[in-house]
Amino acid sequence: MQAKRTLRSVAILAAGLLATSTATGLVASSANAAAKSTVIINETTAMTSLNSGTPDTNLVTNSDIGYLTSAGFWYYDNKPNLVRNTKFGTFKIAKNVKNDFEVTYTVNKGQVWSDGVAITGVDLLLSHILNSSAYSKKAGLGDPSGDTAPAFTSGGYGGVYDNHIKSVSLSKDKMSVTLKYDSFQPDWQISGPGPSPVHALELLADGKTALPTPAAGAAATAKFLSDFNAGLKGPNARLAKIGAIWSTGYNIQDINASTNPLLLVSNGGFIVQSAIKNTSVTLVRNPKYTSGPALSKTNPLNKVIFSFVTDGAPAAQALGNGEIDVYDGQPDTATYQQLKQLGGVTVETGTTMTYEHVDLRVGNSALQTDANAADYNGPFADSHGQKARDLRKAFLLALPRQSIVNKEVSQAYDPNNQADATVMNSNFLLPGQTGYKSVVAGSGVSVYTAGTQAERTAAALKLVQKWYPSAADGSNTVAINMLFKNNARRIGENLLIAAEEAKAGFKVSTVGNAAWSSKLDDPNYDVAMFAWAPQVVSQTGNNANYQSDGGNNHYGWNDSALDTVLHSLEAPLTDAQITAKYLAADKIIMAKAWTLPLYQWPSVAAYSSSLKNVKPSPLIPNMVWNYWEWHF
Repeated sequence: MQAKRTLRSVAILAAGLLATSTATGLVASSANAAAKSTVIINETTAMTSLNSGTPDTNLVTNSDIGYLTSAGFWYYDNKPNLVRNTKFGTFKIAKNVKNDFEVTYTVNKGQVWSDGVAITGVDLLLSHILNSSAYSKKAGLGDPSGDTAPAFTSGGYGGVYDNHIKSVSLSKDKMSVTLKYDSFQPDWQISGPGPSPVHALELLADGKTALPTPAAGAAATAKFLSDFNAGLKGPNARLAKIGAIWSTGYNIQDINASTNPLLLVSNGGFIVQSAIKNTSVTLVRNPKYTSGPALSKTNPLNKVIFSFVTDGAPAAQALGNGEIDVYDGQPDTATYQQLKQLGGVTVETGTTMTYEHVDLRVGNSALQTDANAADYNGPFADSHGQKARDLRKAFLLALPRQSIVNKEVSQAYDPNNQADATVMNSNFLLPGQTGYKSVVAGSGVSVYTAGTQAERTAAALKLVQKWYPSAADGSNTVAINMLFKNNARRIGENLLIAAEEAKAGFKVSTVGNAAWSSKLDDPNYDVAMFAWAPQVVSQTGNNANYQSDGGNNHYGWNDSALDTVLHSLEAPLTDAQITAKYLAADKIIMAKAWTLPLYQWPSVAAYSSSLKNVKPSPLIPNMVWNYWEWHF
């Protein structure tokens, strides 16, 4: 599978140790806390889907809920180290010779889905459909690199799996899957398959609305294997029908007794029980869960509720009132100070591997699923040639990145770690990582760091005047429609950007969009501001953001030389070679004036002091990665 980066709203190891502090002030109402078995977690973005695997649903909230309802071969701890989940199964290198690298994944016998249907190696085969362009084309499901969205609108195409898998085979006992690569892959451990309840997809395709018996479920699993094998030989209409269900059928936000239970089948510690659109999602323990680490022996959690509380004072007040137990957000200065004053609350600060960035659209998104969408013809469109490139460079020159860090970010860092509050200058490495300084020194990003902001903005105005001689400070000559979420920090960042860009002749829109994540492919937006939140540590980490066929490339970015560099990371390399390739890639991106990173996100986690074993991680899922250890 392609290494995944998740969209984060308010996608390498982060520097900075966690510092814990507890202050007195408002007292959280947690009477009889020791007896509690329900934890309420705030999320600032509402759930949009039970499937986070499509470009439009690739959100942290969706991913967090998915993490609690699924278990596979591995997870990351808070170091972050990859941990093998031997409760679910095992995986190992089966062969490693020239042009033949094979890895076998085996599901432990006795595992069952929440409806009692047995989990087998067949449940791993959907991963191949979701990540193999060759299979998609052979099975008549569409060309993922083409203009029309494939039947499975997966964000997994174009990665290591897609580029190097030669074949996939199922063992005779149907409990193991062997992947055959064309060469050794350094990210092989995170490129393998994960389980999906394929029997549920088959039953959904049949129009079923009730959970099956184990025997009926097994028959549906066998039907999926038959459909999968048919797809290896040629077009399969049944798979196309299943693809439509996988792509859109899980996009539900209200869940109640009338919801088809086949959409809720889980092998994780919890099952989604209910949801109220834009308000909350409630999960309850999965009584058949044995696919991962056992829940705490001490007062284990019986229920997890994600409450969608607006970041800022409302979320902090909810924690102080005992209405939520866990705060995981990006507070403004006032909210951070408010959190520190809460009594009975633990506040942990540090850094995450999530980073904020600003992206400029140059053409139509390859991920656009709306066949009727207009072509992008805005000021930054590549179709305008040098004019567009000059305007992109001007926009990035006037981007007030240091002011954003100073005014919107630095106060959320622990006072002892203020050095971590810095402008980020590489698209591939975080500040403090090995190779970061050499990449920054040679990438050409110095164009956007040299001199003062006033000098850079003056240079930006001259570039705009090259094409619009009458442009001036406040002239609003070039209108820019900016996409961002309307939360406190993003609103503040946007206003700083709009004010500085105005001095260079740009007029930047200042209205946020709560549905921002579904608009990333919208050609009506010239610029987007959000964050990438990685779920894994990999050598090819950010490739999907910049490859022409990458699952996270929403802006029409396309450069064959860059594709070559990025794909060359899919091989055994020394640290020096990896750094050199990151540098080569960053050079191209900086010269194109496509994007600039803003800053690495600080980590601010606050939670009831009666809740034990919360261990924030720099990777997604930041807070709930070890939910099985939590207890009051």
